[in-house]
Amino acid sequence: MCGIAGLLAPSDTTLSLLGGMLGRLSHRGPDNNGVWRDSDCGIGLGHRRLSIIDLTPAGHQPMLSASQRHVLVYNGEIYNHVALRRELDSAGLAAAWRGTSDTETLLTAVETLGVEGALERCNGMFAFALWDRQQRRLVLVRDRMGEKPLYFGWIAGRFVFASELKALASLPGWAPHMHVPSVTGFLRTGYVHGFESAVTGVFRLPPGCLLRLSLDELQQPHDAEWLAPKLEPYWSLPAIATEGLSHPIHNAGEATRQLEALLRDAVAMRMAADVPLGAFLSGGIDSSLVTALMQTQSDLPVRTFSIGFHEPRFDEAPFARAVAKHLGTEHTELYVDSQAALDLVPSLTEAFDEPFAAPPQLPTLLVSQLARRHVTVALTGDGGDELFAGYQRYFAILALWRLLQPLPLTLRRASGLACSATARLLALLPSSREPVSSMTFRFSRLAERMAAPDIEAMRLSFIAGAGHARITSNARGNAPSALAYPALHEPLRRLMFGDQVDYLPDDILFKVDRAAMAHSLETRIPLLDHRVVALSWQLATPLLATDGRGKQPLRRILEQYVPASMFERPKQGFAPPMDAWLRGPLREWAEAGLSEKSLRELPMLNASEVRNIWKAHIGGRMSAANVLWNVLMLSNWREHYRVTC
Repeated sequence: MCGIAGLLAPSDTTLSLLGGMLGRLSHRGPDNNGVWRDSDCGIGLGHRRLSIIDLTPAGHQPMLSASQRHVLVYNGEIYNHVALRRELDSAGLAAAWRGTSDTETLLTAVETLGVEGALERCNGMFAFALWDRQQRRLVLVRDRMGEKPLYFGWIAGRFVFASELKALASLPGWAPHMHVPSVTGFLRTGYVHGFESAVTGVFRLPPGCLLRLSLDELQQPHDAEWLAPKLEPYWSLPAIATEGLSHPIHNAGEATRQLEALLRDAVAMRMAADVPLGAFLSGGIDSSLVTALMQTQSDLPVRTFSIGFHEPRFDEAPFARAVAKHLGTEHTELYVDSQAALDLVPSLTEAFDEPFAAPPQLPTLLVSQLARRHVTVALTGDGGDELFAGYQRYFAILALWRLLQPLPLTLRRASGLACSATARLLALLPSSREPVSSMTFRFSRLAERMAAPDIEAMRLSFIAGAGHARITSNARGNAPSALAYPALHEPLRRLMFGDQVDYLPDDILFKVDRAAMAHSLETRIPLLDHRVVALSWQLATPLLATDGRGKQPLRRILEQYVPASMFERPKQGFAPPMDAWLRGPLREWAEAGLSEKSLRELPMLNASEVRNIWKAHIGGRMSAANVLWNVLMLSNWREHYRVTC
């Protein structure tokens, strides 16, 4: 796990500029750093290393290929790199190996098999940049599901790329301008969607894509319209979904056997490390299953970590403790109080880089900090909800969609307008009572859902927090990009696909990467092994969900290791009691971020409406933590990075 950076600049400035960028990425790679430049072209590559595989200098980056033609900077892990080495050796393609790092394996595979040939064989998470000295061409690559980030663009006319936005902020000429559609989309859902970042002219390489840019193309700034056709998918989720659904598995026993075998192998692959390793454990189905499969393949107790809250309604620590005891892990837990949250708040913007407002960001930072005291690598259970229909909102959406779909869209839109009008009328009433204020939110949310033209719009309306339409004139903002749906006729599958290409990479994986790397912790996600993803699309829909309960295949596997009574409970999520914290210990900090002066710096907001909602919230007349937290995170981000509108 590492941080990477690069740029095109006059040769006499390349190394100093790279040094500044790498300084902002030290948390991603505290063990080592390196730079390389092509003096003929002015291209420079930089790397910060968190040593996981081959701790010796043989794993140092930037790394030159045996022929000296290719130079690689790489962030991630290739889990099957030992098997890939054997394949290269048996085919007589590898020169004498210099070390045992997966970096060298990847670079050798690229040089001998080509970029696409190497990627086809790699099982892993990664973002990398490859400079071809012969063709004078840069290739940027991101892993299939989007576990690892990669930003690129032009700052003051200079091409740059990096693992995180903050590295770009170190460059001379950094004068960021807010990309309003992205920010408006963020205000709606709490995360930035798709290809365009929150900063104009800076882009996020989509999952499963590569981008080739010649030296001539690097020398001139380009916009999204020019870049989009140049994105080359080397792995296509629509194609995987289509292929899987065309060869369905209907037998529950067969599905369980295949899935368990794949998951055991995926977990085993991700347990390979030359440093201490553990797992996040919430006591839910996904993390409990990953931990169980780890423990069955370990001679020693697995190190597990969980976070608890003193408010019983939000506390999953007792469930995690029970599962850990049953499996025999070496368990460590930390109870979080409001002071711990308050102490974290000033660092949130620096840690998460772009506007990001998912409340689980706080406990994810804390559990990462806790785990890093004991291990360098932690496995997680992320991805289970999106791959195996685990969210209860899926079934709420389906129920509402069945009611609304038969109605003409014009009638639904008229009903939505009626709900919006009701919300506006309620907002005019004296808000001295909680029901009035809360009903305003509820009618606003119902209006959007009633007017949803398709199930994708309804999916986003359920992710969005209540009240966003009241605080901005453009409630929709940026739609998720790259939602090229395959021929999915089942509404549940369309919801799951939307989450896999949007919510999973841009919210869940974004959160996990930034929170863990803020503490120099590598996270690995077995459920997102691309073979597991492919198999999940083969499972017939009735095998995934029964009577409104998803994740049936995972439940069947887990029951072999943990009694069902330990994990069969309503899903709580991983969020702190933000409503109470904003009224209590975070109130003073929130008041500063929601002041009229701060809000005037964000012209897409209706400042007076935000103030009204804030007053109603602290007065106990409504619970509006979701929409308020979005505004606070945007306000902090704008100030931290000195972003203009």
